Formats: sequence, C-alpha cells, structure tokens
Amino acid sequence: MAELQLKLSLVGIDDLGPAVPLVLPIRDGAVPAAMAPAARVSGFVGKPDETVLLPGDPGSSNAHRELLLLGLGAPRAAEAAGARAAVVLSACREIAIDGRGLPRAVAVALAFGAARRAWRFPNYRQGPTDAGGSAMQIEHIALVVDNPAHVGVRWREAVGSLEATILARNLIAEPANLLTPQTFVQQLSLLEAAGVLVEVIPADALSGKGLHLLAAVGRGSANPPALALLHWQGRLELPPVVFVGKGMTFDTGGISIKGADRMWDMRGDMAGAAVCAGAMLALARRDSPASVIAVLPLAENMAGADAYRPGDVIGSHHGLTVEIVDTDAEGRLILADALSYAIARFRPRAIVDIATLTYSVVVALGQEMAGCYANDTVLAANLAAAGVASGEPVWRLPFTGEQREQLASDIADIKQCVNGRLLPDAGLAAAFLSRFVDETPWAHIDIGGTDLRDEADDGHAAGPTGFGVRLLDRLIALRYEDPDHP
Repeated sequence: MAELQLKLSLVGIDDLGPAVPLVLPIRDGAVPAAMAPAARVSGFVGKPDETVLLPGDPGSSNAHRELLLLGLGAPRAAEAAGARAAVVLSACREIAIDGRGLPRAVAVALAFGAARRAWRFPNYRQGPTDAGGSAMQIEHIALVVDNPAHVGVRWREAVGSLEATILARNLIAEPANLLTPQTFVQQLSLLEAAGVLVEVIPADALSGKGLHLLAAVGRGSANPPALALLHWQGRLELPPVVFVGKGMTFDTGGISIKGADRMWDMRGDMAGAAVCAGAMLALARRDSPASVIAVLPLAENMAGADAYRPGDVIGSHHGLTVEIVDTDAEGRLILADALSYAIARFRPRAIVDIATLTYSVVVALGQEMAGCYANDTVLAANLAAAGVASGEPVWRLPFTGEQREQLASDIADIKQCVNGRLLPDAGLAAAFLSRFVDETPWAHIDIGGTDLRDEADDGHAAGPTGFGVRLLDRLIALRYEDPDHP
C-alpha cells in the first residue's frame, strides 16, 4: 500500500529552518504592530479564516521568512482554520504553525486540521505529480511551541488520531486490484506492530463457523472472502465493545449488476472496515484501557460462475434463513453474519457496525452527517455526543416494526431487502440487521455520503474522508473507559 509521507512535529522557533513559511494565528483582529502596516495594505483585518501571505516577517530576526496571517475564530473552528492554512500553503513541502500564546488545545487543533487537509491520494504516477504547482505538496507540519520537550496528552492523541485517519483513507483509496480481501488482511500487520492482535478466519473455514452469508457473497470472486478480527485487550475487567465494519473490497453488484456509471467508486465499499481498523489504531496509540474488538467481514461481490443468485435461500450464523432478492444488497448480508458471530463469541457490552450501506441516507442528511439506527437509546445518545466531540456527527433515524414486517418472506425466515421505488432502503437495511442482534445494545452507522468527497474544498481533500475513525475512538473515550461505569 502506498503510504503518505506526512510528519507532524513540535519545534521551538529557533529550530525552524529559515525557508519554512510560518502561519501566525490572529485572534480578535489583534495583528502584531510589526505586521500591521502590511496587513492594512492587504485589507486583512483578522476575520475568521481570512488569510494574507506576507513576503517577509518583520517581527523576527529572519525578515525573509514568508508569513501567513490567519484569522482565528471560535476555538471549535481551529481545525478548519488549520485546513485553510494548508490550502493556501499547499505548494510548500514544509510549513510551520505558531502555537505560542494559544491554548494548547487550539494550537494542536490547528496543526491537526492542517495535517488532515494535507492528505492526498496514494501515488502510482510515473511522471511529475505537482500538477503545475497546484497540488498539495505538504510533507511536514511543525507546531511552534515554547517548550517542544513538553509533548502532552493532547499532542500524542492528535498524532495517533491523524495516523489512524490516514490509515483508513489510504486503505479506502487503494485500487481494488491491489486491495483484495487477502491484501487487506496483510495491511493489518500495521496494527499488530501497535499491539493489536489480528486473527483471521479464511474462506475455507467460514461455512464451518456458520458464516454462510459471508461465504455466499464472496464465492463468485477469484479472491476469496475472509473474516478478520482485531483484538485490543485493554485493562478493564469488563466485556468488550465490538465494532463491525463492512469490508466489500469491490462491489459489482453481482448477478444484479450495477450500471457502469460510478462503479469505479465501489473500490471504497470497504470504508466501514477501514474505519474500524483506523479506530483500533487510534485506541492503541493512546493506550485505551477499554477492551475493544473489531470484526471485519471482507469479500468481493462478483458475477462469477459460482456467484449467489436472486431467489436463493441461504442460512446465516444467527440461524435465520434469508431469501436473496437483490445481490447488490450484499453489505447487509455480510454484516448480519459478522454481527451474529461477534455477539455469540464475545458477548459484548455494546456493538456498533459502520458501513457504506445504502447511500439513500444522504438524501436526508447530506455529506456532513451520518445516519444512526439503534435499538438502544443510551447507545444512540452516546454516539451523538461522540459525534459532536469528534466533529463527525450522526443523526438518529428510525426503523419501524412495519419495516421489519415488510421483510417477511414466503419461503424463508426473512427477505434480504424489498424491491421497489421510493422505499426507505436505509431504514429497511437497519430493520434487517436488527433481526441478527437480538437484545444486545446495537447501533448501525450508515456512512454512505460522508465517506467521500468528489472535489477538494477548504476542509477536505478530494477522496475518502475516513469519517468514523474519530467518532468510534471518541465513543470509547467518553463512555467505556470508566471502570465504575460499566
């Protein structure tokens, strides 16, 4: 897998190279006196996200250093301000952000926002890649502080969260010919190095474990399916929390084949699994005391000679038989088996699945907020709080008893989906999954729409966002790390 060479570091101002441009955050329009004349000429007054690039820094011994004045708004908007600075300085290989005099949380958020915006697609080009100087080139972001030796918890967590988000984005961006279920498993060695135990159930053992739906979805491909399990032991003597991530490394739709338009985006249909892997890395990097397990059903949905078909009836790990209506609704099948397997084996305190499941949820919520379905009000509220705290918000949506009734089958225990126009498929998918979790506190996060940006903007690079990594990490931090609050 191609890796992003992006470095974050803490430095003192005297350690900064003379050619490195410096971002100077301006609060409440208080431009330093030495820069005020140049700022005035440029029309800069320090409004939030306002920028002006000065050719030199008259306030320092290095009068030739480029200086970017950056208007800083509310502390909660610091990440967006940092991202804006990265856009303005995108042609530079190295930039620095002056965090002196700022609350540490704000300074760290500025650096994190800039670094997250500096991500770019893995590069397989053979020729020049600078696109005439307009493409993002940043490789190193330095945060200038008074005492670089004082790292602090916020900085360590920010660096770990960035690494985790980049892991998820890089996995999602990989071409499907290079990221098959098997090569996805190989990439999990990065987690093993961080202390996460990786267990794999291969294709030839799936049916023996009762994972018939996962086996059926993957059997039409030359690249066999697998179930990967990531274990973070933690220190609390409490049952684990389980994440389940949809891992379709490519989805043609199978026999119910998709149209050609935008099918190439289906290389990212494993975003849920990538997000779970990233969240596990974030937990490991900050040494979370909670016990957490991620269960990743990995498969390709292809139209091969042995592919499963509409009209088939297939058993599940839970024991319910499932009538197949549409082989392009495969994600809920592999999640159903993974959810049931995880509950039976690990008896979790709570279980959360995350998936690019339907994309119909984007009609209601757009690209800034994910849909949340849950059978437990407390878990849904905790996810909502984690969404606000992480900047990855979710909104609870309903699924109803009527939707569960719509999934009744004439020949099996349950239908996989319902064909027809103007149906709320995101809710029907949640209703389907709810049949496989019984009474376990469960939530389903549909990230269809939040997972991807077609075009870059001030806050996001083009391509995968890694939405969900910080959400899941923050859920654990807020709710499941207190030994007195089981």
